Amino acid sequence: MPAAALKPKPTQSTAKRPVLLDLPYVPLEKRPLPAGRPREWYVTHNRRLKAMRLAIALLDSGVYVPNQARNETIRDTAELIGIHPPSDTTCHMVRAFMRYNR
Repeated sequence: MPAAALKPKPTQSTAKRPVLLDLPYVPLEKRPLPAGRPREWYVTHNRRLKAMRLAIALLDSGVYVPNQARNETIRDTAELIGIHPPSDTTCHMVRAFMRYNR
């Protein structure tokens, strides 16, 4: 086996170029959703995006366990970050995201 095959690939810690992490966060430019999907797909897609935003906001505020995220807490967080109050289904999805990301 050639020696080059045994050489480890560079990782972030051994890379020659420094990784810039101090740049401010800029959200990606929004693109239109693909056309031609059933309406339920769009509803589910937007519900997932909203649940993910809420889960991130809850984690940032110190709510780390799904048991702490009651519907009232999730709805208060939604009001705090400026989005419409979520339905019971979306609240359930927020708790599921928090559960699976642990």
